[in-house]
Amino acid sequence: MENIQAKHIKVGFIGTGVMGISMAGHILEAGYEVSVYTRTKSKAEPLLSKGCIWFDTPQELAANCHVIITMVGYPSDVEHIYLGEHGLIASAHQGTLFIDMTTSSPSLAKRITQEAEDHGMMAIDAPVSGGDIGARDAKLSVMVGGAVDHYELALPILSLMGSNIVRQGEAGAGQHTKMCNQIAIATNMIGVCEAIVYATKAGLDPETVLQSISTGAAGSWSLSNLAPRIIAENFEPGFYVKHFIKDMKIALESAVEMGIELPGLSLSLSLYEQLSAMGFDDKGTHALYKVLTR
Repeated sequence: MENIQAKHIKVGFIGTGVMGISMAGHILEAGYEVSVYTRTKSKAEPLLSKGCIWFDTPQELAANCHVIITMVGYPSDVEHIYLGEHGLIASAHQGTLFIDMTTSSPSLAKRITQEAEDHGMMAIDAPVSGGDIGARDAKLSVMVGGAVDHYELALPILSLMGSNIVRQGEAGAGQHTKMCNQIAIATNMIGVCEAIVYATKAGLDPETVLQSISTGAAGSWSLSNLAPRIIAENFEPGFYVKHFIKDMKIALESAVEMGIELPGLSLSLSLYEQLSAMGFDDKGTHALYKVLTR
């Protein structure tokens, strides 16, 4: 592939959800030709109105792009869109670079990379962290797995979406790193929610409490960015509960494969499954507060 910095490189973006819509927008604003596909076309309308090109199927998009970025929901979606009979690998041209930014299975990332290479293509796994705010501000943390030269080829485009981009190793390493990220978030979110419950029951002003604890040893991204949303009773998603449950299950499955126990993560999953049963699948992860205040 020619220098990916050249603006004649055509970029395809599949999955324009809460985060994807901002990520694709940054690439478009940088001057690239950006084509999009998502299952619900109306979700892509803001991008189409700015000049993105619509394709009716992922196959058509793949045949017309040099770089294809995917940001979909579940490992089953990733597997189907890449490895299905009419998937991306079967539809794209030799030399195409695939960048899967979905949080997915490390073993699946390895399979996709191998299939891509067998067809004369390139693939990296590059899951992200930072939610809707990080996507909007182009300050996502991007965790990359794949060959060094493929990572370097993708870096100019990844840099349009994130401010902390680190290659973690070969194929699957990005997904393993994202699992570490989700494990750390899972138990931290319990602490954030419990702290607000405690502050309220103690008769304190939670906002004033945050002024003290957000910059101390308890400080975290979730405490600074999501605790204010909890206090405001704003549970709209920066990252969906249903997708977080999916991530925790992937992490626990990988832990079993490696022969390790993660009791904190198991507890968090059980609480989030209660939240899901309460009907909060499409709310943000900070809605965990609702489980603790039933």
